[in-house]
Amino acid sequence: MVTGALGTGLQVIAVALGSPLLVGVMRQVRARLEGRAGPGIGQPWRDLRKLLRKEPIAAHGTGWPFRAAPLLVAGTALVVAAVVPLVTTVSPLDGVADLFAVTALLALGSVALALGALDTGTAFGGMGASREMAVLALVEPTILVSVFALSIRVGSTSLGQIVTATVEDPLAVVSPASVLAAVALAIVTIAETGRIPVDNPATHLELTMIHEAMVLEYAGPDLALVEWASAMRLSIFLGLLSSLFFPVGIATAGAGVLAVLLSVLVLVGKVAILGVLLAAGEVFMAKLRLFRVPELLAGSFLLALLAVAASFFLA
Repeated sequence: MVTGALGTGLQVIAVALGSPLLVGVMRQVRARLEGRAGPGIGQPWRDLRKLLRKEPIAAHGTGWPFRAAPLLVAGTALVVAAVVPLVTTVSPLDGVADLFAVTALLALGSVALALGALDTGTAFGGMGASREMAVLALVEPTILVSVFALSIRVGSTSLGQIVTATVEDPLAVVSPASVLAAVALAIVTIAETGRIPVDNPATHLELTMIHEAMVLEYAGPDLALVEWASAMRLSIFLGLLSSLFFPVGIATAGAGVLAVLLSVLVLVGKVAILGVLLAAGEVFMAKLRLFRVPELLAGSFLLALLAVAASFFLA
């Protein structure tokens, strides 16, 4: 249990400190592939430091939903980072590491940010919030169904037990159900984190932006919290994707301190590789038209349903 607590603490630290660096790596990869020098890997941390030094400013007429949204989205990201089995499957938080609880926490952060955007009363805030809720309505069920397809063979919706079963039987991943679930979860990861082709984190074009439209009224420390939480959610989704379908290096029951430390390094490597692949793919993809996004997400939900059907029939 001591090593489990150590692993939980280390994965929270890794997600909290490494997420801005992951964003920096992805921006640098895109810059290099586009023929630019790029701002450097540490630029997101420099941006956060600059924002934290500024005076907090709230839009006129806003209330507690606007002020509470950055705290909620950052807080839920930290809680999920502690609950999801990224470094070890033996954690003192295993009791709450349930698929439904984790999905609800992720949805809570998105809803809080949307309510904060609506509280501003601006056209951009309302537009971004409505688009975010439309995406959320398709993304969250897909997360539930795709991971549920993996839980059928385990008989539990506990993420720790699902990852443990995959570690004990790695060949179980090589199945039609796992492949379909992996593709569906990869698509919703792109959508949930606001990456191309669903959203473009580098744009401020009102016809296309989703996440950026909700945070236009934030400034200073509040904006720093929102950007930090966005980076953490990206790391969590990529880490969860790697843990569910490629759980190499994750410490299990009976692992020592050295194995836990090695697991942290493996986690950093896997998330970095997925981030680089995602950034490289964005260079060669165009953003979808907004009305095409629901079609893509509906397709991912259909893949998740097929994964569940395959899990029952091929079990």
